Amino acid sequence: MSPTIGVLSLQGDVREHVHALEAVGARAVGVRRASELEAVDALVIPGGESTTIDKLLRAFDLFDPVQLRLRQGMPAYGSCAGMILLADRVIGAIEGQRTLGGVDITVRRNAFGRQVDSFETDLTIDGVDDSAHTPLHAVFIRAPWVEEVGPAAAVLGRVDGGPSAGRIVAVRQGPLLVTSFHPEVTGDTRVHRLFVQIVRDSL
Repeated sequence: MSPTIGVLSLQGDVREHVHALEAVGARAVGVRRASELEAVDALVIPGGESTTIDKLLRAFDLFDPVQLRLRQGMPAYGSCAGMILLADRVIGAIEGQRTLGGVDITVRRNAFGRQVDSFETDLTIDGVDDSAHTPLHAVFIRAPWVEEVGPAAAVLGRVDGGPSAGRIVAVRQGPLLVTSFHPEVTGDTRVHRLFVQIVRDSL
């Protein structure tokens, strides 16, 4: 069965997420209207700028419909800014910034630094296919990290080394998955494969 997964098409790496989802057997479609949201089994929220995506969600009258679907149990995956939008609590939020919520975590915006502080590293992520016994190469761009994880959420991955060693960068809570990094830009589809399996299990 090929689930239909929407990619929120307001800002960010929309095309890259679509390609990654299709590569692992899903049908991927852009979502910019409430009617398009109603037609999907799950939603990916790409990276970008969380405050801008928040404003665009409201401008396109999507904020409330997405939040309602999440509360009804729709699976969702958020990368980078998507992690912020799916977090229940945000440190460093600007005045008036809202999140969709759903994941019992506290995230810190731009925790790893500015654009010039972007970096790449290898990670071990629980739940991804490790049959090749290779670490997941992760790209961090103005990324958040997770400061606190509530009892309902499970940590899937942390930064292994360097000055940010131990920082939480991947979390799952039921059908919701979030990562600080951008798996859609590396060609490694294992995070998307994990999410597609989460979606299939929810159907």
